[in-house]
Amino acid sequence: MDDGKPPGAGCFSCTQNAAEPATLPPRERILVGDGWRVAHAFTSAIPGWLVVVARRHVLSLADLTAAEAAELGLVTRRLSVALTAALDCQKIYVACFSEAVGFEHLHVHVIPRAPDLSPDERGPAVFAQLRAPERRWVPAAEMDRLATLLAGHLPDS
Repeated sequence: MDDGKPPGAGCFSCTQNAAEPATLPPRERILVGDGWRVAHAFTSAIPGWLVVVARRHVLSLADLTAAEAAELGLVTRRLSVALTAALDCQKIYVACFSEAVGFEHLHVHVIPRAPDLSPDERGPAVFAQLRAPERRWVPAAEMDRLATLLAGHLPDS
């Protein structure tokens, strides 16, 4: 799908993807593959809430190449294994909307569901955790610590 702009023009994700991965903080480069970059979600009240960001400017899953789609499946599985091992979560949620203004670039949420998450915050209601007051957001230093921890738990495939 073409949104009428040059690929990546004014796109937050494309700006982040353009940086040399080594210059990004650990929370922005948990995993960097051929087609995807994994970062800890900002404005999240849930430690370990990850976003898998397409490295090229695409807006829809239908825009992916077969190789990008296959890699997304492998990345999602690897993250699920790492999150389960590192955070002892009960489930892993995976969701893709890419609808927020300024964040239309394709990204997939990979969300650890902790055992103590209240039933009324489970499933799609978990997205309220992205609208939590700033005082509840996971601090940058904790995101970096988690990024390093998760990277150590990533299986090879």
